Amino acid sequence: MEDPNGAPSPTENGANPPADKIPRTERGRKTRRKLLDAAAIEFGERGFHEASITSITQRAGTALGSFYTYFDSKDEIYRALVSDLSARVREAAREARRTELPALEAERVALTNFLKFANEHKEIYRIIDECEFVDPATFRAHYEGTASRITERLADGVRKGELRADVEEAHAWAIMGMNVFLGLRYAVWTQDRSPAEVAEIANAILRGGITAHGDDPAG
Repeated sequence: MEDPNGAPSPTENGANPPADKIPRTERGRKTRRKLLDAAAIEFGERGFHEASITSITQRAGTALGSFYTYFDSKDEIYRALVSDLSARVREAAREARRTELPALEAERVALTNFLKFANEHKEIYRIIDECEFVDPATFRAHYEGTASRITERLADGVRKGELRADVEEAHAWAIMGMNVFLGLRYAVWTQDRSPAEVAEIANAILRGGITAHGDDPAG
């Protein structure tokens, strides 16, 4: 579930805020972070329409005025939150690119880390799903960004001769769909299998389907 091609990249703390809303001190950055974390809980529990700015500030332990220092509206913090969650999912999967890994091992690591993140932040599913109706453009950007990163990893595998030459963007979307529903089943609904075990099951499907010779190039 993760920055769209051509769209503004999310900052470390969410979508790029207007210049006059960017925190200029460490204290300001911490306050904005508190508001985003509180918004995740509020939107995750109550949904967009029932959530309120007052409740977000109460959860964050900040004054109402502090909210408007960083966000103009509930819609704005919601968009910032979706971008922030996307950035955090991206960071959780980034370990797969930190070292030189075979293509399918990179996918296994990325999925394992996503499952761990989803287990710790179950609210992400409700927030992202609702985003389809609250802000369709941000919803689409979230998934296009995720698919773009998977496509890049697969392209690396094709260039190295580890994956079939015909592996392309559609394969990335198929992998993303598998990962999203595995997260829903084994990270959000129940945790009766470990992230490593679930990721290995998914990886076995890929090993039989998209490797250059039907075998895991890693051995």
